[in-house]
Amino acid sequence: MSATTGQTKAKAGMRIMAITRPDNARWLSLFVLCAGFLMIVVDSTIVNVALPSIQRDLGFSQSSLAWVVNAYLIAYAGIMLLAGRLGDLVGRKRIFLIGLVMFTAASVLCGLSFSQPLLIAARFVQGVGGAVSSAVILGMVVTMFPEPGERARAISIFSFVASAGASVGLLMGGLITQAMSWHWIFFVNLPIGLATALVGARLLENDPGIGLGKGADVIGAILVTAALMLGVYTIVDSANYGLGSARTLILGAVALGLLVAFIVRQAMARNPILPLRLFRSRNLSGANLIQAVMVAAFFGFFFLGSLNLERVLRYGPMEIGLAFLPVAVGMGALSLSWSARLIMRFGARTVLLVGLVMIAAGLVLLAQGPMMSDYLRDLLLPMTLLGVGGGLAFPALTIVAMADATPSDSGLASGLLNTTMQVGASLGLAILATLSSTRTGQLLADGRSLTAALSGGYHLAWAIGAGLTLLAIALAATVLRRGTSAQAEQAETGSIVEEEREPDEVCA
Repeated sequence: MSATTGQTKAKAGMRIMAITRPDNARWLSLFVLCAGFLMIVVDSTIVNVALPSIQRDLGFSQSSLAWVVNAYLIAYAGIMLLAGRLGDLVGRKRIFLIGLVMFTAASVLCGLSFSQPLLIAARFVQGVGGAVSSAVILGMVVTMFPEPGERARAISIFSFVASAGASVGLLMGGLITQAMSWHWIFFVNLPIGLATALVGARLLENDPGIGLGKGADVIGAILVTAALMLGVYTIVDSANYGLGSARTLILGAVALGLLVAFIVRQAMARNPILPLRLFRSRNLSGANLIQAVMVAAFFGFFFLGSLNLERVLRYGPMEIGLAFLPVAVGMGALSLSWSARLIMRFGARTVLLVGLVMIAAGLVLLAQGPMMSDYLRDLLLPMTLLGVGGGLAFPALTIVAMADATPSDSGLASGLLNTTMQVGASLGLAILATLSSTRTGQLLADGRSLTAALSGGYHLAWAIGAGLTLLAIALAATVLRRGTSAQAEQAETGSIVEEEREPDEVCA
């Protein structure tokens, strides 16, 4: 039996299993998964708003404060790929619930922290729990919704939660920190986490996995986890030592060496943790590359945009959250209502390109805007473009990346996509923040005021982000296939797609 035939039969079996489950149970299961992911996404931004309060309360220096964020990022990005594969091996429901419990328990420990080391250690464990839980969610979604129309809608809902959660975190962070204290930004996870875990344990369908014997590559697991953790550590710590410093270059070379050793191991191992055959799919390989470039620009906008609003325009925590509201509304409206329909009508590749063009336009407008921006005149339009563009691009890219995933590899493909997002965001943010700081230093040396120098650095970062988005557009236009495996598998299995679906290709 050929690999293509085997993949087709596997997907047909996935469709049959999904059809046997009542529709309401599948959609309720999706909401449970989204609730767990929302808690994790909200936490990633809610902490940023509370950082000044944490710094004052626990006596962090400016450089050590970064580790409240970095400890989480290193664990989250480092464990994601391994967690996704473990979901395929031992069952995605089991891994999701384990990660959820770890994240919730670590959140309580963060809230109880009274010292710097305790908070940083708890944030690391929280990152592990977040990675373990979120790594398998997309794999569960594509397994529950094999039909292209349903899958597009399900992924759009998931993307809405991911995008809205970031802005909800900014608003909640400001509100909770001002009304109570920073400790409560972590305590709010306890009732949400417990409720989601209890409902998920009863509602989510059990999946035994393919068994540890099918892919228990311990050496590969150690290599890839060490490579990713060291790589992300090197990236985030480069803000203190410089991207071109000897320390950064040496640690980067070691991380790269570990990654090469992992790839060699995967080519030779009998049961690899990351089968290299996955990268034969142009869509999967291309989508992950585009993801890394796109999130570097998008996350750089969120982080540096928050700093610009605070340090240049003098916005308070609540004002910063409200300023990003058009991004959340735009992404939410498109992800929840229109993205799936547009993808089914015009194809994921086309929708992705349109979304990337809008993101690039928004960043160009920000880069060309004045130093003392008026919100309605100078910021509302680019914020809206970024929100609408993100609402189109993220669901479409996810569908492209997961289109060729088989049931046995869907957790791994999900973990790979999330890993790419975290590493791309970390690397992009480190580069953009470094270039922005360098530009600020140059302007200060030229006699500019601090406000003007900071603004100049942020505007340069947004211009570079626009350039990265243009690179993502070029990759999407040249690398991604116009066709999709969805139509081929439909023809081979004789499945009937929903009436709502147009005859155009899903990934055209």
